[in-house]
Formats: sequence, C-alpha cells, structure tokens
Amino acid sequence: MKLRARDIPNAISFLRIILVVPVALLLIDRRFDLALYLFMVAAVSDGIDGYLAKHFGWTSRLGSLLDPIADKLLLVTCYVVSGWLGLIPVWLIWVVILRDIVIVAGAAIYHHLFGPFMGEPTLISKVNTVAQIVLIVLVIFDRGFVQLPAGLIDALIYVVLATTVASGLGYFSIWWRKALVQQKVKK
Repeated sequence: MKLRARDIPNAISFLRIILVVPVALLLIDRRFDLALYLFMVAAVSDGIDGYLAKHFGWTSRLGSLLDPIADKLLLVTCYVVSGWLGLIPVWLIWVVILRDIVIVAGAAIYHHLFGPFMGEPTLISKVNTVAQIVLIVLVIFDRGFVQLPAGLIDALIYVVLATTVASGLGYFSIWWRKALVQQKVKK
C-alpha cells in the first residue's frame, strides 16, 4: 500500500495517536520534561495535519474521525494520568469526561432520531479546549521545568471547570433546539 500525498494528514493523525502511549508512560515515570516535549510535538503535528488538509484539500472522512480522536485521546489520557498522580483533582477529570460523553451521546441520539447533521465547534467549546490544553501544559511544565506561582494552576482548574460545564450545556441546548425544530417539521 503506497502512501499518497493526500494521505499525509491521516498519517500524521495516526502518529499522534501512537504518541499517546509514550506521553502517558513518561508522565507515569514522572519524566515531565520529556512528556511535555512529546505533548508539544503532538500539538504541532495537529496544526500541521490541519493545515495540510485544509490548504491542499486533503480532507477525508477518515481524517475527520482520526483528528478529533487523536486530540481527545491525548488530552483525556494526560488528564487521567495527571489525576492519578495527584496533579489535578479527580473530580475535574470526571467533569471533562462527562462533557465528552454528553457531546457524543447527544450527537448519537440526534443522529438516530433525526439523521445526520454537521457539528460545528462552538466558541465556548473552542475556549474550553484551549483552557484544557493550557492547564495540562502548565501542570506538566510546573513539575518538569519551573514551579509556577501558587494559585495559578488552581485558578486554571476552575476556568476549565466553568468552560467545560458551559460547553456541555451549550451543546445540549443546541441539540435540544434542533430536535424541537425537527419535531415541528415532522408534524
């Protein structure tokens, strides 16, 4: 099987999925410096595959699935391991995971009841993703490089909590409104 140029974004996403294991193992071994370097490689690769897919039109159904799976797998794994190590509160991990479950379940239910739809990330969802990434990067940075000012990570934990809840509720309300519209159309 030959790799075509248009397959490069998918290959990069697949490699990002593979990076999840060494990042997790490095975190478990408390090699925070190396874990952060690999996390940043994954983040840069996410930007590269997105640029290539959009700039050259190398988008695909597989890519539309692989890219968010790679992103979520890396982020959730880092959160779970960081919680296990006591670096972030376990309750925050549950809130983050619950939000993702709400999004996936809501999309599946809507698809089952009304058919496919194009899901677009909302502004609060993008803010939440950035907040989650910043929190995990700073937690790892705090342990691997320089201790950050007291209270910074605690403040970010509550920013992530607020944006995670707001994002989950936002998606729920979008699907609810769309479902109501679909119900009216069916009548």
